Formats: sequence, C-alpha cells, structure tokens
Amino acid sequence: MTTEAAPTRYMRDRAHSARISAPLRPFAWPAPDATEEEATHLRRALLERDEPSAALARAIREDRTVTLAQFRLALHEGIDAVVDAPDELRDYFRMLEDTPAWVDRDKIALGGRALRRAGSDVGDVLAYGSLLGGYNNSGPLPILTGTGRLTGARTARRIAETGTWWNGCVTDGGLDRFGEGFTLSVHVRLMHAFVDYHYEYETDWDSSDRGLPINQFDQAGTLGLFSITFLLHTRILGVRYTREEADAVLHLWCYVGWLMGVDPRWLPFEQRAGLRMMYHIGASAPAADEHSHILSKALVEVPLHTKFSRFDKLRRQYEYERGLSLATTLLGPAAVRALEVPVRPPWYPVGRVVVNTVKHRVIGRFPAGKRYLQRLGERQLTENALRLLDGEHAEVPPISG
Repeated sequence: MTTEAAPTRYMRDRAHSARISAPLRPFAWPAPDATEEEATHLRRALLERDEPSAALARAIREDRTVTLAQFRLALHEGIDAVVDAPDELRDYFRMLEDTPAWVDRDKIALGGRALRRAGSDVGDVLAYGSLLGGYNNSGPLPILTGTGRLTGARTARRIAETGTWWNGCVTDGGLDRFGEGFTLSVHVRLMHAFVDYHYEYETDWDSSDRGLPINQFDQAGTLGLFSITFLLHTRILGVRYTREEADAVLHLWCYVGWLMGVDPRWLPFEQRAGLRMMYHIGASAPAADEHSHILSKALVEVPLHTKFSRFDKLRRQYEYERGLSLATTLLGPAAVRALEVPVRPPWYPVGRVVVNTVKHRVIGRFPAGKRYLQRLGERQLTENALRLLDGEHAEVPPISG
C-alpha cells in the first residue's frame, strides 16, 4: 500500500499530533521518526481487521449458520457442549484454544499480581491516562459517541464495565480457558466484529477517511494504553515494578491482545519497542475533534455525578479537581487542552508520589511489607469497583444480533 492509498486520517494532523505525543518522544529510541517499513505497517493497519472474528460475525449475521446462543454456550462450556456445532464455530474455538507456544502461565500470574498491587492507582490511571488519553485519537470515536454508552449518565457504567473486564484479566486464573478474563476478552472480541460489520455495511462509514471501523491500528493503540502507557503512568505516580514484573505485565497483555484479535505484529513484548510503537501511533493519529470533546467532558465530570456518603458536595468537587490534576500530569498540558479539559497543577500526583515511594520503595522492599501491599491493593480494587456504581457490580453488556 502506498501513502496515497492510506485513509486520509493517517498523518492528517502531523504537527498537532506530534505535540500531543511529545511526552513519549524521548522513548522512541534510537530515532523518533518511523522508518518506511514501520510507516507502511501503520498505514496498512488502518485497513486490516480481525479476520477470523469477521468471518464468524458474517456466519451469524448473513449466513445464519451460527447462532449467538451457540457462541455463548461454546464460550462458557466448551465447543463440545454445542450439539452439531457448525464448522465455523468449531474452527473459531479451535483457534482460540490453540494457545501460542510463547505464552507462559507463570509470567501471566506474576504480571497479574504486580498489577493488582497498584490498588487505587489502577482506576485513576485507567480513567485519566488510558481512556482519556485515547480520546486524542479521534479516528474511531464516532462509534463511541454513536452508541451513547460513554456520554452522559452512562459514562460511569461503561467505565465500571471496563473495570470488570480488566479485573477479570488480572485475577489469578482469569486468563485460563474458562476464567473471567478469557471469556470476557473473547466476548468483547466478537462484539467488536459485530460493531465493525454494522458500521461498515449498514451505515455511511467512510473507510477511505477513517479506516475500517474496528481496525488493527486502533486496536494496537488501545492495547498499548492498557499495557505500555499504563506501566509508564503508574511509575510516574511512584508505583515500583521490578524488571521481571514489568516484563510479566506486558506478557499478560500480549496474551490478552492475542485473545482479542490483535495481530502479533502489534503485541508489546518489550517495553522499549512498545513505547516506540505508542509514539508512532500517537504521532500519526488524527487530532481531537468534537467527538473527543464530548467523551472527555463526560469522563472528567463523572465525579460531579457520583454520590458520596459524607460531605457529598465537597467530595464531588475534590474528586473532580483531583482528576484534572491527574490528567494534566499523566497526559501533559497540550494533550489536555486539545481535549478541551481544564488544566490543573500537579498537586495530587506530587502527593501521590510521596505516598507511593514510601509504600513501594520502603515498605514493599521487605517480604512481609510486599504481602501487605498485595492485600491492600486487592482490597482497594474491590472497593473501588463497587463504589463507582454505588455498590453494584458492573456486567459487560451482551452482544445484540
């Protein structure tokens, strides 16, 4: 594919996107600019999809040879539970259960423990680093605003659903064949294929401008937000990982990415290569637009609509300002301004660094202290998940045919 054949969103806002992704530029070693080979793969990725899931979606939507009920049964009970399972469904689950030879279950378990130990910082980084930062890539955002599930009062629920999936992936055994992380990741994978089918064939989506509705470029960027930049942002807040733990975290997300249909080319097996990839994706993404502004406003204003048991009005304002302080520090002032989100001084992250330095670099250096931090972090994850929806556990929504 030539540069001219690429969707017009690619490098459309080069100067602007370079400013937004500037915090990652120092990590794009040895030279920040993409090579011609890297640029070619980025352009092609905008028009590449998860083909096995697209084929299954067509079998369900067009050919009617597979039903969603059969998919759900195979997902939760195994393909042998489906009487006279169609070949398309059998092939799909054979692929999913043919675990790549590089997958190391011990590394996945270590990565999950390291992530859970981050505790309350997890939700902050996922919201104000990963989700909010992703809105600076406006390419796929019409899909999110079109569903309405990340705007208005539904924003908190959608964030909680993402948290349910995240927790399922990092829990012990969560990525085993019938673990919650495995089943939710495959569920979301087919959901993405249904979204891609709908927007490509049933709407006026312009792939020559934005690329395919669900494409490998955006999927790689999203995976990077949950893995590479998540590690970077939690470290900015003072969370400490050993080299072995950081590698294990990336290994875990590589397997999640594989389960969700991300091409192995884009899996961040190594930290430096992953940061370089994220810089190139950010620098070539289209600038924030009106969809970015709608989604960003809804996200940062979630605390203003959250109920607190004590000092409700004061807590709402505090949490709102705390989130803005986090966003400005994690993303940088230029990225926050591009989203039309208020910029704030780093008052909260500075205090958080002090707390986390004591926790992870003093207490956590002792075996008993590290066990204590593990229990504390896991308890905080559980409490935060329930707090967002006032005690309700969020379920990932079903696929609608």
